[in-house]
Amino acid sequence: MAEQITVAPQGVYAEIDTRLAIDTLRTLQTGSPAQITAAMDAIKAAPERYAPPVFYVLSHVLFDRGDRDDAAFWFYAGQLRARFDANRCADVSARQAVAVLNQTYGKPINQYTFKNIPKLEALIPRVVDWDRKTPHRYDHRWINLHGMGAMISGTGSPKQPPSLSLPADQWAPIAEKTRADYLEGFRQAMAQMKSRE
Repeated sequence: MAEQITVAPQGVYAEIDTRLAIDTLRTLQTGSPAQITAAMDAIKAAPERYAPPVFYVLSHVLFDRGDRDDAAFWFYAGQLRARFDANRCADVSARQAVAVLNQTYGKPINQYTFKNIPKLEALIPRVVDWDRKTPHRYDHRWINLHGMGAMISGTGSPKQPPSLSLPADQWAPIAEKTRADYLEGFRQAMAQMKSRE
């Protein structure tokens, strides 16, 4: 049996604020029904405060409760936001976190949504519009904790990265490109599906 070793991020990585996300994820996964409902209400009331992994888990909870359309919205909202955070992350190795989240939570959502293409075609542009209008008031560097830089920092290496993120003046163009690429990827997937019908 392999031994599991936990490495605590050090230096600038230790400053990344994931407290709200971690507390909310814990509540969604292990809280009482009342606590889970309260957490869900809090997320929906102020989604700008929550890092994308929270939306993935929210979608899972909603899906299990039978609210599948709402679950789909939050899954794709989380996916789009996570891609933006990945695209502005300076540590390319951290970007794999998006694929892990998609693999962990995506299958039931995708199976559900791809059975109703007209509904999905209306949903994705709505998600993109929501993302454009909803601020990002969480620590977008959460994704850096999933990269090699954070792992190396936890081994006591004194070397600090020059920056965890690409320059802030690039974020708006990166956000728009991420949205455009997301929509285009969706359109291509729809075209492929329709060509098989």
